[in-house]
Amino acid sequence: MADNPSVLFVCVKNGGKSQMAAGLMRQLAGDRVHVNSAGTHPGANLNELSVTTLREIDVDITGQKPKPVTSDLVGAADLVVILGPEARLEPVDGTRFEVWETDEPSERGIDGADRMRLVRDDIAARVHQLAQELGPVKIHGSPATSIVIPTK
Repeated sequence: MADNPSVLFVCVKNGGKSQMAAGLMRQLAGDRVHVNSAGTHPGANLNELSVTTLREIDVDITGQKPKPVTSDLVGAADLVVILGPEARLEPVDGTRFEVWETDEPSERGIDGADRMRLVRDDIAARVHQLAQELGPVKIHGSPATSIVIPTK
């Protein structure tokens, strides 16, 4: 990947999982990684529980808005990460695609803020791993709420 790789996180509505992943990557990688998120069928607003549970770990996505996946966004990405099985995109030559089968606690009867914290922590672990793959990072804090700070 280039010196400053570009990652596009995609889910269906672009109000929850992909926004969480993008916010976490921005927090973890800073300007080392160009980050975007989009939805295959974007909703009108961010998921409030996503916003709230990210705030608990000092990640703020309140300035973000759901937007559609476009060929320009996909074409500009070195990596497209699709979160969950519902969002579908056709692969594009020259662009790496990954599908993250994210945890779905509601299948175990866990809902509300508890559900969203588990989703957040699953996505955070995956983003931490991806951030480390993209370049050197330094991890501080507990595993569930660690903050990755780019090393110079």
